[in-house]
Amino acid sequence: MRRSSFPPPAIWTAAIVVGFSIWSSAKSLEQPPEKKQPDQRLLVHMTLLPEALLSGAVCLDGSPPAYHLHRGHGAGIRNWLLQFEGGGWCNDVSSCLERSRTRRGSTKYMNKLEVFSGILSNDCILNPDFCNWNRVKLRYCDGASFAGDSEYSNGIEVIYFRGRRIWDAIINDLLTKGLMGCSAGGLATFLHCDGLARVLPEFAILKCMSDGGFFLDVKDISGNDSISTYFHNLVILQGVQSSLNNACMAFHLFPYKCIFPQYNLPFIGRPYFILNTAYDVYQFHHIFVPPSADIHGNWNPCKANPVACTPDQLKILHGFRQAMLTYLKIFAMSRMEGMFINSCFAHCQSELQETWYSQDSPRIHNKTIAQAVGDWYFERGTSKEVDCPYPCDHTCQNLIPSIHMI
Repeated sequence: MRRSSFPPPAIWTAAIVVGFSIWSSAKSLEQPPEKKQPDQRLLVHMTLLPEALLSGAVCLDGSPPAYHLHRGHGAGIRNWLLQFEGGGWCNDVSSCLERSRTRRGSTKYMNKLEVFSGILSNDCILNPDFCNWNRVKLRYCDGASFAGDSEYSNGIEVIYFRGRRIWDAIINDLLTKGLMGCSAGGLATFLHCDGLARVLPEFAILKCMSDGGFFLDVKDISGNDSISTYFHNLVILQGVQSSLNNACMAFHLFPYKCIFPQYNLPFIGRPYFILNTAYDVYQFHHIFVPPSADIHGNWNPCKANPVACTPDQLKILHGFRQAMLTYLKIFAMSRMEGMFINSCFAHCQSELQETWYSQDSPRIHNKTIAQAVGDWYFERGTSKEVDCPYPCDHTCQNLIPSIHMI
């Protein structure tokens, strides 16, 4: 596959929610969200881990890994929410070398302050269930969803594929700050959820959530297996197979396919929540209808504004939605699982305050994303929300980024 024909880095987020005490907030979401403009954004400083260099836990360019931590308080002081930063992948030497010279492959180029909003907010009006937890954002700089463990060298250039070691190094450092007893974006939670569970204390409550990470193994509109080929190359180059689920790999003829959530999900043992749009704009623009499959740009108006989609194009997009729901059907039958699958044209909805919890947030059955996630985690009731097909949902905030914003 030519690198130039494949998508730029996607932005998606995912959370591993770890509760060490049984804390109920059953009344926290009884009242509707207030329309409040925060007086000041919450900016959280970066924590670099230079000591991780000794274990080879480094970004693509050899720089140290990093995270941002905002401490919890009160009833949430023993609870932890870990969020994986997203940012796509690289699957060949050329794209990984290019990536190593950007914030997607080096902490040297990252912002040292991060805004915490949405599920990371410390404002209990804007984030009622998780505002007083310890909230951590893990910075992403390895290009393989914190899963690779290899390196490349041609005698001049060295590229480090050390995502799995980065995950271990960050978790080990958090142990010294109160995360108890262990070692371990959307896609990363599918790969690491059960691994973290195996090393946590027995009394720990571990539940995992993926936001915008349910990437489908589907042919693009021209009939090519673009995403499957791309991930196959990524798994081989970065040594990701050691991070894939063993039971999943034993079940499937092609083990690398276990990087796809649709194949891996049935083998995850922890309670899981999937937040996704059925018309995810990243998958729509770059995987399902990539530029290489639309050389004349017939889909460009539809990509820019769903109102401009032709009836035939909408029929194709509805087919993508149906494929996603088909793979989630067995998942939806489980008592432990939760999901919020809306019909907005967007990508990632938990970290933006506008989509997480506000007066005009997206809703399904009059329930916001924040309410659905809280109901699932605290077992306040059933939390399996599936939207009707586009364009029936009038609560959507269709967030359609340009290619330069992704």
